Amino acid sequence: MKRNHPIQSASILFLLQSFPAKLKVVAKLRTLSSIFALFAVMQSSFAQGNNSLNSIPTKDEVGALRMPDEIAPVHAPFPMPQFRKPTFKSLTMNITEKGAKQGVMTTKAIQTAIDEVHSKGGGTVVVPKGIWNTGRIILKSNVNFHISEGAELRFSGEIKDYLPVVFTRSAGVEGMSLGACIYANGQQNIAITGKGKLVGPAPGSVRKQNIGYGTFEERVPFEKHPTQRIFDGSNGGPIFLPTFIGPINCKDVYIEGISLRETAFWNIVPVYCENVIIRGVDVYSVGIPTGDGMDIESCKNVLIEYCTLAAGDDCFTIKSGRGEDGMRVNKPSENIVIRYSLAKQGHGGVTTGSETAGMIRNVYVHDCVFDDTDTGIRFKTRRPRGGGGENLYYERIRMNLRGTAINVDMLGSSMYVGALASRDNSVVNKLTPLYRNISVKNIIVEQSSQFLKVNGLPESPLSNLLIENATIRSKKLITLNDAKGVVLKNIKISSDDNLIQVLDSKNIAFENVHFDVPGNEVVTEIKGDNAGNIEFKDCIPPKPRDWETSSHQ
Repeated sequence: MKRNHPIQSASILFLLQSFPAKLKVVAKLRTLSSIFALFAVMQSSFAQGNNSLNSIPTKDEVGALRMPDEIAPVHAPFPMPQFRKPTFKSLTMNITEKGAKQGVMTTKAIQTAIDEVHSKGGGTVVVPKGIWNTGRIILKSNVNFHISEGAELRFSGEIKDYLPVVFTRSAGVEGMSLGACIYANGQQNIAITGKGKLVGPAPGSVRKQNIGYGTFEERVPFEKHPTQRIFDGSNGGPIFLPTFIGPINCKDVYIEGISLRETAFWNIVPVYCENVIIRGVDVYSVGIPTGDGMDIESCKNVLIEYCTLAAGDDCFTIKSGRGEDGMRVNKPSENIVIRYSLAKQGHGGVTTGSETAGMIRNVYVHDCVFDDTDTGIRFKTRRPRGGGGENLYYERIRMNLRGTAINVDMLGSSMYVGALASRDNSVVNKLTPLYRNISVKNIIVEQSSQFLKVNGLPESPLSNLLIENATIRSKKLITLNDAKGVVLKNIKISSDDNLIQVLDSKNIAFENVHFDVPGNEVVTEIKGDNAGNIEFKDCIPPKPRDWETSSHQ
């Protein structure tokens, strides 16, 4: 399998970043033809090889079963550190040395082993083969928590086994609650490794006293300091559902090889962390409505590779805080690479949002496969969420989907944001989100319900989206609502439909796009006073039906 191939025709954003002197030139360009001419002379790359679609991996070439021993260098269109495996002192302690026994709760024995190894300068705490029952575990600096092959760590379903409450962030909002099944706060050089299995909270009060994320914001006292927002489940009250693995405010976090099953909430969720490596993990949470596979929350310098996720919600997800609370914290998720990974069942293969308050920027997803996933590449935010996403790159991705290949949804559902989900309720304030500067290159979509669907905001349209070098099979073609600066280039698309819908979108270019559609005829439906400057260049068919009389050229 070929790796690290270059992008030889860069995205709008990458061109501008690579050639800042051209910014003023671009600002003066009045036609899409001029933009195409600029593309021709401003070729750039950040890796070695070629961008042929033949280099796109198959599902048998990625995921947890294909993880190599070593971490290869990272090449990205933005500066990234070089990631290395952590090292720990030679001290090794088996949890049985501290009295752990199968068939009874072993929380105290496990925690005692971690605390002692930490106090001695670090080392490895080993969970041996067998079935072990536990409550919340708190990791400490310089400790490698190793779950051996054949070991199964089963977490309690009772709130009492996760008390006292700890500082946490749930769905982008800070508070005091159960934290995570495996939790850490303010630690450095921590690891969870091994080929063992983690099993999420059993049926019990944890799941029964779930705060309910559909009405989440109505139940959080935002006027209080986060340390005074206490959700401890007392008197039958609500709790923030515990994530499965949730380090917060940590540096140098390493997670490798483990399997996760039956989570109560999101699976692997680093929050406010820096220098995070997640590799070779296998997650299955299908059927759990809040069962995201992996959520990177307001973290910096993150490498995710050779992972396999099948999730009850989104698979690989990047977030940065929710609404007012997220903007108060104001910590972005940035410098994130996801590579050689497999998304199976799930709402989205790779999703940014919908919690976007602190901004999501500098994300590079490459050499991944989405197989039997709903949406492929997914962008979400909402009017009250704030922030947004920018500088997002996707390359060499294969998709076999139930839903849309590329989906931008900035409106959301009235179930969660009420009237603000209506396109007509435009409002501009500090919580108005944005999405801009997105590049999707060298992709194969084997099947999908729709190729491209954009629902931007009238007051904050999606801006600067480049899709280049793609082979697509979809039932429907393209919907562009409230977008500007969309370029589709070197694309072959076979579809059961021939309709392109455009609403209040402008500066749209189709260059060398081959449409294999019914009747060999493309039909456009263009609406809105802000629609215009739409160009077809070197396409098959050359123009949509009745294009010569269109007023939107």
